[in-house]
Amino acid sequence: MTIISVADLPIWVVILVSGLMVIGSALTLLGAIGLLRLPTFYERIHAPTLGTSWGVGAIMLASIIYFSIAGSRAVLHEILIGIFVTLTTPITLILLARAALHRDRSEGNPSVPKEVLPKEIPDAEA
Repeated sequence: MTIISVADLPIWVVILVSGLMVIGSALTLLGAIGLLRLPTFYERIHAPTLGTSWGVGAIMLASIIYFSIAGSRAVLHEILIGIFVTLTTPITLILLARAALHRDRSEGNPSVPKEVLPKEIPDAEA
């Protein structure tokens, strides 16, 4: 299998891949800055989750395009990485947020909303 060098790639591929890499790395950087700068734990876990998901998506798409064109065959194993990141990132966010919420409620933190019991939820038909 022959791999085309970067100098031999069409200019539109180079621009597209470069643009996706810049967008992906900027989103990931934005998520990392949000992790450092946001004041509360709940805000801090939200920023990197979005930055990582969308950033990895753009970088993964750039990788698929580059290696498919350079290798003259479809390269799709990056989709597995995208599926794993897409599935594990929100699940991890939910588990971390629930654990922190449980901890804050058990410690009596006044800034955390109280737990809503099912009997307190208004009826949708009323």
